[in-house]
This record gives sequence, C-alpha cells and structure tokens, in this order.
Amino acid sequence: MATPYDRSPSRPGGDTPLPGVIGSSPAMLEVFRTTRQVAPSRACVLIVGETGTGKELVARAIHDLSPRYSGPYIRVNCGALTESLLESELFGHVKGSFTGAVDNRTGRFEAAHTGSIFLDEINSTSPKLQVKLLRVLQEGEFERVGDTNTKKVDTRIIAATNRDLLDEIDSGRFREDLYYRLNVVPIYLPALRERRDDVGLLVELFLKRYADQNRRDVRRVHPEAMRLLRDHDWPGNVRELQNYVERAVILGDGPELTVEHLPPQLRGVAAPRPIRSRGGDLTAMTSELVRQGVRAAGPQANDLHKRIVDQVERELIQQVLQSCERVQIKAAARLGINRNTLHKKLAQYRIDGDENSGVNGDGHGPDGSDSPSAGDEE
Repeated sequence: MATPYDRSPSRPGGDTPLPGVIGSSPAMLEVFRTTRQVAPSRACVLIVGETGTGKELVARAIHDLSPRYSGPYIRVNCGALTESLLESELFGHVKGSFTGAVDNRTGRFEAAHTGSIFLDEINSTSPKLQVKLLRVLQEGEFERVGDTNTKKVDTRIIAATNRDLLDEIDSGRFREDLYYRLNVVPIYLPALRERRDDVGLLVELFLKRYADQNRRDVRRVHPEAMRLLRDHDWPGNVRELQNYVERAVILGDGPELTVEHLPPQLRGVAAPRPIRSRGGDLTAMTSELVRQGVRAAGPQANDLHKRIVDQVERELIQQVLQSCERVQIKAAARLGINRNTLHKKLAQYRIDGDENSGVNGDGHGPDGSDSPSAGDEE
C-alpha cells in the first residue's frame, strides 16, 4: 500500500519536507524541492550521497509522489549479490538455465512493471550487467537468463550511489553511456556534517521514538551533550546518529541524555573514526584533512598553519620531485613556482634536492653554468 503523501506542495517552490526525511537546512530544502519537482515525471533519477544519508527514503518518496504510487515499488541492493545472482535477481531466469535453476523465475524488473525499481549501489554492477541495464533504459526490454524471448516492461528506474560515478568512468568500471541515461535528474544528499543545523531536529525525533519504544523517560538533552552531537563529523551520517541516540536511551537513566551517555568517540576518550571521502572529491578530502589536523592539534594550538599547510606543501613538493626524477627545473614548472622559490622550500622543509638528470641541486648544469628556467626571479 502506498504511503499517503500530500501531492500539492504547501510552500512556494515545493520545499515541503518529505515524510521520514528530517531537515530544514538550505541543502535539504533543495532536496525536498527537487524530489517533488521530478516525482511526477517519467525521468530517471540518480541519488548521490554517502552511506547513511537517507537515499532510500528519497527514492521511496519519488515513487509515492509519482503517478505510479499505486504500482509496485521494488528495491534491489546491487552491492549485496554476485554478478550471476544479481543478473537472475534483476531479469529472472528460465528452468535449467544454470545449476540450481529448477523452475522459471520472475525478475525484479518484471515485478516492478507499472511501478518503480530502486537500484541501490548501482556502481557495484559489472560491465555485463550495465549493458543489459542500458538496454532496459533505452528500449524497455530484456531477456530472462537462459531465455531467447524478449520481454517488455514499463518501470521507472531510480538509482543511487555512494561513489562518484565520473571517477568510476575514468577508471573503466562504469559505462559513460549508462551514466548519462541514469543521470537525467541528479539529487545530491548532503552528509550530516554539511548540515549541522539539522542535528538537533534529528536528535529530538530519535529521542522521542526510542524513549517511547523502550518505555524510558528520557525527554531532553543536556546542552553540553547536544554541543558534542552537533560538533561530531558523523562518518556514518544519520544512521550513525540514530544508533547513538538509541544506545543512549537504552543505557541511560533519568529524564536527561547527558555527556556520560554518549560513546567514547564523541566524548574525546577514543579517536573518532575517519571519514571516507568520496573518491576523487578533492574538496571533500581537503576539508577532511583540515578537520583532522585541527582536531589533532587541540583547542590550544596556535601553529595550525605550520601543522597543516606546511605538511601538505612538503608532501606536494616531495611527490612532484619524485615524478620529475628529481629534476628541479621540471619540478618548479609543474608546481608553478620559479626555481629560486623551490630552492628555498627545499631548504625550509629539509628535502633532499639532489638531482640526477643533468641539473645539480643548486640549479646549475654540470659545467657550473646557469640552467634556464622559465619564470626565474631576477
């Protein structure tokens, strides 16, 4: 039975919250708006976000807000099955098509006819399956495993990924044509650390839910505990926050959730788990690097530039030197700085600047003459 939805947005722009999806931050209002705009259409939707951000909730909302809401909604976790099992799961098989196929089986695409199918972790599919998925998207047809009869299907595809599919394309693991067929309307779900203002709303929701479920009298959160919850980076996102609140309600006593009820990672007793940035997302990885550096330095540190920026610059120079076979002229050009600046950096960071490809560490050739370098300081 379809979940009841108000299909007439009550706010200008259609940014009415979706059932089960909590948030009032600008990023989440954009998610609500895009979801309500795309739901009535037939377009494919690609939901992108880290694990635990609520991609399945948004997928279900797209189905329930669409004209297909009375049809089936089928969910498939593409990352949970091997290639052969996933192919049979998606497209079905005929009796005798492989060992163990003792009868005909209807696949998930057939089961989703006139409705929607949600393909979670679409990045996990093999190249062979990606070809079959592309055909379903383009032609609306497929064959069961071991069958020659073509079946037609009318189903809307909603896909989700916790990886950057452009990086997967560059590495040869994902088809570019399939990406553009899926990515008609992308919806990006922000990580919880990117919408910290929503933490309070989520904590209140989970606190009431688990207090009622476990018959506990925990109804409020101590201000210091709430501060720690807001400041945490939440590598597991909303799902991690939900688990921590449930644990605190079960193990706590009294009417208030206090700091003592929080896990060691939040209280600073144990090191926090690092965030797994989306592959290739330089902005996210830089943000995480700085965050980890500031945390490790502590609140009293007054040398953050040296601790963080200097370390990054030193590592950059070392890697570029290595890639340029320690030829400083080439390294300076790659770095976009002149040779004299590079010399100063090598001395500052105590990096071995010896070169083995015709240019000495002092920037002169074997005969002592100056070696030309574009952009040298006069």
